[in-house]
Amino acid sequence: MATHSSTVVTEFVLLGLHDHHNLEMVLFVLCLGIYSVNVLGNALLIGLNMLDPRLHTPMYFFLSNLALMDICGTSSFVPLMLANFLETQSTISFPGCALQMYLTLALGSTECVLLAMMACDRYVAICQPLRYSELMNRQTCMWMVVLSWGAAFANSLLQSILTWSLPFCGHNIINHFFCEILAVLKLACGDISLNALLIMVASSVLTLAPLLLIFLSYVFILTAILRVPSAAGRHKAFSTCSAHLTVVVIFYGTISFMYFKPKAKDLYLDKLLALFYGVVTPSLNPIIYSLRNAEVKAATIALLRGDLSRKMAPFPVVL
Repeated sequence: MATHSSTVVTEFVLLGLHDHHNLEMVLFVLCLGIYSVNVLGNALLIGLNMLDPRLHTPMYFFLSNLALMDICGTSSFVPLMLANFLETQSTISFPGCALQMYLTLALGSTECVLLAMMACDRYVAICQPLRYSELMNRQTCMWMVVLSWGAAFANSLLQSILTWSLPFCGHNIINHFFCEILAVLKLACGDISLNALLIMVASSVLTLAPLLLIFLSYVFILTAILRVPSAAGRHKAFSTCSAHLTVVVIFYGTISFMYFKPKAKDLYLDKLLALFYGVVTPSLNPIIYSLRNAEVKAATIALLRGDLSRKMAPFPVVL
């Protein structure tokens, strides 16, 4: 046990792909471009939702929170990762690693819960349209958003406290692009059974439970849509949730492929998949909502023409 306290870890080395420097240069260019699209696209969505009265509805209120979460989530690790691509050895301080792990874990969990809240909003809009303004009022939407952010950040705080209370006896090379919790736990020289149990419970509550809620919501939504007599009515009803469903499929599809695929002989594929999940997926959300949503497209065209109204409408507006 004496060796546990013989060496104090003050910084970590992020291994990344430093033995493939040419590949890192390619990833630097790609990730910089994708990150720029992510920030600009999601910032545009937030701006449109604030400026266009037609978008002052619960659905776009949740979408604005999703866009903000995507910007914050990628910004918690991408800028440092881009700088590290240009370095021969990438290091991060102990407090910096702790903060990065806390933010990436919290914001990733927030997206899971927020997508479930958006599914509930679509369920009420399609299955209870006459009571939509009553059920999805301003206070209810605020509480749903607070629950999404609060539960995820509380879980991340607990996970972080338990992780950084473990002893680290000199091993400081993280085999990843950033301080991901599982990669950090591999460096601990204490018993991590409690950490593993907590991660399993948190994954069930904040990842699988929201997925189950999304699934049940869309079962009721599809049942309601199939009862609509006209094809035009069915298309109009489904179009209001197609963008959200596409985002859910991409988000959970990527997670499922990452964690349920056969374990690779080396970690390069796992690292690249994590990079795709953390960088590419958030940048797709504004593209999906722009291409598959007539109201967002109309607001974008109005903004480009310079005739977008700045008059704020009361929230929420019945769909």
